[in-house]
Amino acid sequence: MSNRRWLLVFLILLFCTHGASASYQEHKAPAPALLDSALEPLPLGSIKPTGWLKNQLRIQADGLSGHLDEFWPDIQNSAWFGGSAEGWERVPYWLDGLVPLAFVTDDPVLKGKARNAIEYILAHQQADGWLGPIGDRLKHKPYDVWPLFPLFKALVQYQQATGDPRIIPALLACCRKVDQVVSHEPLYSWAKFRAADFGVTLYWLYSQTGESFVLDLAKKMFAQSHDWRALYENFPFKEKAKDKKSLENHGVNTAMALKYGGVRHRLNGDAKDKGAIFSMLEILDRYHGQATGIFTCDEHLAGRSPSQGTELCSVVEAMYSLEVAAAITGEARLGDRLEMLAYNALPATFKKDMTAHQYDQQCNQVICTVAGEHVYVSNEADANLYGLEPNFGCCAANMHQGWPKFASHLWMKSADGGLSAIGYAPCVIETVLAGQYVRIEVSPESSYPFGDERESRVMIKVQPRANTRFSLHLRIPSWGEGATCGVWDDPTTFERINDLKPGSFLTLDRDWSANPPTEINLTIPMSVRLREGYNGAVSIQRGPVIFALEIDPEWKLFKDRPGLSFDDWEVFPKSPWNYALEIDREHPERSINFEPRKTNGFLFKAQGAPLIAKVKGRRLPGWKLEKGAAAPPPSSPVTSQEPLEELTLVPYGSTDLRVSEFPTLVSP
Repeated sequence: MSNRRWLLVFLILLFCTHGASASYQEHKAPAPALLDSALEPLPLGSIKPTGWLKNQLRIQADGLSGHLDEFWPDIQNSAWFGGSAEGWERVPYWLDGLVPLAFVTDDPVLKGKARNAIEYILAHQQADGWLGPIGDRLKHKPYDVWPLFPLFKALVQYQQATGDPRIIPALLACCRKVDQVVSHEPLYSWAKFRAADFGVTLYWLYSQTGESFVLDLAKKMFAQSHDWRALYENFPFKEKAKDKKSLENHGVNTAMALKYGGVRHRLNGDAKDKGAIFSMLEILDRYHGQATGIFTCDEHLAGRSPSQGTELCSVVEAMYSLEVAAAITGEARLGDRLEMLAYNALPATFKKDMTAHQYDQQCNQVICTVAGEHVYVSNEADANLYGLEPNFGCCAANMHQGWPKFASHLWMKSADGGLSAIGYAPCVIETVLAGQYVRIEVSPESSYPFGDERESRVMIKVQPRANTRFSLHLRIPSWGEGATCGVWDDPTTFERINDLKPGSFLTLDRDWSANPPTEINLTIPMSVRLREGYNGAVSIQRGPVIFALEIDPEWKLFKDRPGLSFDDWEVFPKSPWNYALEIDREHPERSINFEPRKTNGFLFKAQGAPLIAKVKGRRLPGWKLEKGAAAPPPSSPVTSQEPLEELTLVPYGSTDLRVSEFPTLVSP
């Protein structure tokens, strides 16, 4: 790269990071108490996906996410843009995913769509400062502040990516109106339970402007909010919700609430708030947890049976909460959980070309049909169909943020001025560290999260513009016992670091050379683990990946949309699913063989997975369908007189139909 081009990139990065808000920084007031986060997410656009992650985001852009505004009335004809359709949460939800998708893919068409939408919203800001419609024809309450929470997130991301000077004044004006609204009528309904999402953007706005009233507004919002930490200190929802459905056990509210304590901690300094996410996750795992790291919620918390569903909105909101909480706490184990959701629950709930999605996915999902009874707490019969807006349209609006926000939060600035790796996926990071432009490449040739029979590798190349010193903090996953790191400054200078501590960060605080670049090879053993679930059933975990029985799917068109590629589908099994595994529960590695496969670079397609597992099992004729789903797994251990078969398991995210929690056979 020429010196002129290096200089240009450096100046652009400096402007995006600092310049857009310089006029506010000059008049910054003395800072009231707002605790710093351990880590700081990089401005949108600093991380560019490559390899399979770039392919996955391209699939998303070519699917529903890139075209929803062209035909779905709730976006195309929204009251947010002067139309007669819904003018409440759906456009803000959509923009909160479209904006990061547009800029991490650097797609000019998507960036144009985001720009046009935001241009309209800014140009039509109300005289009193309110952004968006004041009520709509569907009788949503005027001055309901909830839709502003995702809207602010979208606008903040847009400002980070573009430096648009109109965003901050518009947000400040809207905040003044919000302050008037909540002073007159305190938070209610959805806003009361989702205040932490607004807190995140209010903190950012305060950091850019120093306007003390913004922080006062954040304090007011938390004072009026539902106290999630208090709820989980005396948790009442230990069973499937049934007749106890409320906003307190609503799945999406719960996913958003994972960050509540951490966000509030920045205001009050309460250590119990800071660690609240860990007790929440432990409680949710105990009473409602699933193999993929998410909890059941169809629509409300639904117990541990792997046939209960999990709403797609809950998956993407839990991912965002983990990203926010990882930044606040700096805890490596939140990256572990984030990867489990990203590599399992997120891809599995979409048709593989992302032209359709499910409202509910199931860990044991053996059929997707509207026929007969259904197992859900409160969702409708079409909830696990793949379609445009099965059950309810909120997921069609909100599903877009999952992959692009995962990409934009893979690496974050650390308190010592370096970078911390939260998740591992192929990407290029371009930022300024220690006053120098730095390019860091996580190679597309990295084998993480799958690897070969024994281990995965993360290969990183570090190239500053000039020799400089800074730190890199590399997450060592909790499953990474025996991980090692090799560092090459050149072919003859090699450092090997052993005895890395799982569940922590390896800190490389050193001088980095411009030429040649430094190469890092993080090698992570991927031992197999069994997770015990409902009725003693087991799921097979290897690193962040869950392995599930590959069931041959038969796709049947349920609803055709002529002229479009976005139809609704039922899916039926064409191969058996009701197996119990012959497995050594104490030493599962003795019962499972992993086999690498060639991949085409699309990891979450049926034939794209680079690793499969072979295990033996017998059919259980008495394990059948119940209420439109696989019946709960029979209590282990079980017996069967059926022939012993070799079964092929594939990564959970590659499946359409699957069993991922298996009963186990009596030891031979």
